[in-house]
Amino acid sequence: MDMSDAVIVNSSRLKSIVWNDFDRVKKGDTFVAICRHCKKKLSGSSTSGTSHLRNHLIRCQRRSNHGVAQYFSAKDKKKEGSLALVTIDQEQKNDEVLSIVNLRYEQEQIKSEHVGIGSNSLDQRRSQFDLARMIILHNYPLAMVEHVGFKIFVRNLQPLFELATRNKVEADCMEIYAKEKQKVYEIFDKLPGKISVSADVWTASEDDAAYLSLAAHYIDENWQLKKKNLNFVTIDPSYTEDMHSEVIMNCLMDWDIDRKLFSMIFDSFTSDNIVERIRDRLSQNRFLYCNGQLFDVRCAVDLLNRMAHDALEALCEITQKIRESIRYVKSSEATQATFNELADEVQVETKKCLCIDNPLKWNSTYFMLEAALEYRKVFSCLRDRDPVNMKFLLSDPEWDRLITVTSFLKLFVEVTNVFTRSKYPTANIFFPEICDIHLQLIEWCKNPDEYISSLALKMRKKFEEYWYKCSSGLAVAAMLDPRFKMKLLEYYYPQLYGDSATELIDDVFECIKSLYNEHSIVSPLASSIDQGLDWQASGISGSGKDSRDRLMGFDKYLHETCQAEGSSSDLDKYLEEPLFPRNVDFNVLNWWKVHTPRYPILSMMARNILGIPISKVAAESRFDTGGRVLDHNWSSLPPTTIQALMCSQDWIRSGLES
Repeated sequence: MDMSDAVIVNSSRLKSIVWNDFDRVKKGDTFVAICRHCKKKLSGSSTSGTSHLRNHLIRCQRRSNHGVAQYFSAKDKKKEGSLALVTIDQEQKNDEVLSIVNLRYEQEQIKSEHVGIGSNSLDQRRSQFDLARMIILHNYPLAMVEHVGFKIFVRNLQPLFELATRNKVEADCMEIYAKEKQKVYEIFDKLPGKISVSADVWTASEDDAAYLSLAAHYIDENWQLKKKNLNFVTIDPSYTEDMHSEVIMNCLMDWDIDRKLFSMIFDSFTSDNIVERIRDRLSQNRFLYCNGQLFDVRCAVDLLNRMAHDALEALCEITQKIRESIRYVKSSEATQATFNELADEVQVETKKCLCIDNPLKWNSTYFMLEAALEYRKVFSCLRDRDPVNMKFLLSDPEWDRLITVTSFLKLFVEVTNVFTRSKYPTANIFFPEICDIHLQLIEWCKNPDEYISSLALKMRKKFEEYWYKCSSGLAVAAMLDPRFKMKLLEYYYPQLYGDSATELIDDVFECIKSLYNEHSIVSPLASSIDQGLDWQASGISGSGKDSRDRLMGFDKYLHETCQAEGSSSDLDKYLEEPLFPRNVDFNVLNWWKVHTPRYPILSMMARNILGIPISKVAAESRFDTGGRVLDHNWSSLPPTTIQALMCSQDWIRSGLES
């Protein structure tokens, strides 16, 4: 068609966004749409609609900047949370729509909405919330939406997406936080058991700000161990102990879980006064079992870190000499070659490499010292060849002390890994490991070298403070492991306490019986019996009961005679039955889930006890020498925003993992 005398029509009246890619021209009485990319001519008549224009844009080879095929491919599909691409038949002439299924972050079914790239339609709000969730999930700075590179990327990927400002993204994050928080409220409201809360202190990377992080730990209705962040609030260094305890109580009451609380987990150095104030407040309302005897729990991994710090502090001078010796070996290729030759001469069989430790991870210092011990003879030979540069070499007594203290560190590393790498980190796994440490400390204190014995006494003092607060809870948790029951106490306590063991085992069993009796009072089974007796006494018909029931008296007689005859309780039956065989991959929660019908009351007790997080340290920070630090991308934000981001991140990640 000759378009020499064609006139371009003003497109301001054209409503469809498809005209961003076409020029509408008029030749005589005919309207033509000309593709701005490939110059192909199609009908531009108002009666033709725009479907054929959309279809052309999908297939247009020169529309590189706005094409879709290069952005998505079948290989990008993931098992979960992936983008699903609908196949398009290039030859099909019917109207086609390319649907992109959005990444689902929320658990509930969301309206089936789609992005129609062929029709140039987009769910702006859904995409903006997805962007906010991405920022929350990956610790991205809120200001990234205003970065030039990000803007260019989004414009080329989807030009229809309206980029939000930093303030708008922050508002979206707060809205996500409010919605996710409501879900957590609903979870807590339906929980079948109690909640344990851990308290942790964070600092900011760029200033002296401090934050209190609270997290809830519980076992859900499916007998799965769960954790939910509750709060991330700013605390002032000038706060008194009363103010600290008040902050924690306000957070608990805001979540309405003060009446559901079973225990709280603190760092070893947390003031006893803070814990006592919180316990007293809760005990006044009789919310705590056993008068709060099991309320105060201290973090086991934190204890191990503190004892490891004592050991490394005692080795400070020796460790520095080892570092200097390794630096000299690594100072030149010639020195390293000489060292390797000497290692071959003395027939060192180890494959461990000498390397300088990372002072921020105490286990790396242990690995450095352990490797140095393997090369002890090589270092001695190197000193004979080069006495000037090897002036840092240890003396024989120093090597002997290093061997002993390194054995301490080895135990701490192994136990820490057990606690933090366990597939099922329930409270029952801690008792035997803690008892082994207790026994080792007793032996270390007997060392004839005063240097070693004084170090062992220092560590033992910290351990006994922990043991005094936590031994009862650890023992009860071990009893609830069907592989051990009371036998583990009967094995370890005589080794720890000698002739006093029997009395202390009895004390633990009294605690167990008291705890069981309190659970029996609040169990649904007990309450249903009480309600039945109340109904019988009052003569008021209960739900599903016939007021003319001739056997009401029989029900009362049965209840009274069973009590008089002392029928076996859940606890008695459980302890009388044989131990469950030990195996490596045993899941105690699965065992209790299966055996709940047999032990309805004891299973309630198991749910609350086994849900206590004896350690609250994350696996990635288990060997850190410092506390946890807030990412610099978020530390400058308002406190309410920081809390929203930190809590939402935890909740969203939990949703994705489940």
